[in-house]
Amino acid sequence: MRFLPTLTRVAALGAAAVLAATSLTACGGDGGGSTSAAANPYGLLQAGVLRTGTLTDAPPNVYLKDGKFTGFDNDLLTAVAAKIGLKVEFVGTDFSALLAQVNNHKFDVGSSSITITEARKKTVDFGNGYDFGYFGLDVPAGSSITSFDQLAGKRVVVVQGTVQDDYATKQNLNPVRVPDYNGAINQLKAGTADAWIAPAEIGDKSAADSNGKVKVAAKQLSPAPTAYAVAKGNDKLREALNKGLDEVIADGTWSKLQAQYYPGRPIPADFKPGSGTVAVPSPSAAS
Repeated sequence: MRFLPTLTRVAALGAAAVLAATSLTACGGDGGGSTSAAANPYGLLQAGVLRTGTLTDAPPNVYLKDGKFTGFDNDLLTAVAAKIGLKVEFVGTDFSALLAQVNNHKFDVGSSSITITEARKKTVDFGNGYDFGYFGLDVPAGSSITSFDQLAGKRVVVVQGTVQDDYATKQNLNPVRVPDYNGAINQLKAGTADAWIAPAEIGDKSAADSNGKVKVAAKQLSPAPTAYAVAKGNDKLREALNKGLDEVIADGTWSKLQAQYYPGRPIPADFKPGSGTVAVPSPSAAS
């Protein structure tokens, strides 16, 4: 009986040692930190999920249909994310706030046909370009405007913070800025604006859906490609997205989505999506 206290004390010490070891593992240390980094290598808001800021009203690029975010940009991102083992969660926002929200880590990625500019590079980092674009000039159906050089002195509407806003400002057009694409098209329909400088694909779709109230007057090639935006310094995520983009170009997904959302739109001869090192299958070869 004299040995029981000693045995009990030894057992208690052993249990304490196990608890201490468990606590160290749970609290992290080198082992815990490594496990956490392995589970979330891209520093996402939620491991395995790419939380993405996008728009609800800019077809065919990014929009909401039957409760689902879709469009060329968003469908492409979903395919890119799958290549690197991620699911995408889309959240609607205004374009004027999107880049700041990405850099402040409200979103992991911004998806909204974002044209790469030097000014925007001060706020976010960009992946490789995945699309080219044109500026479209939409006007009311009865307008005599037929070109961009006829806009001086006119009431020109743009979506705030876009490259179309930059263009109108540099051309000294004193544009009327609205927060979203619905606001722009509604001004044309109501006759409170003379013209809308839009991403051409969005302008085309808006005119087609206007029941004859709006027409496309002109188009011109945008000066830079569009790309997904990530927070400054998140090189791991940016590089992973670039890798996934090259893979969906190589397997024909990019070409299929181009044909689906922009049927008949010619691709400029000097435009190379992604890293530029991957052969782009034709839509017929990819199907």
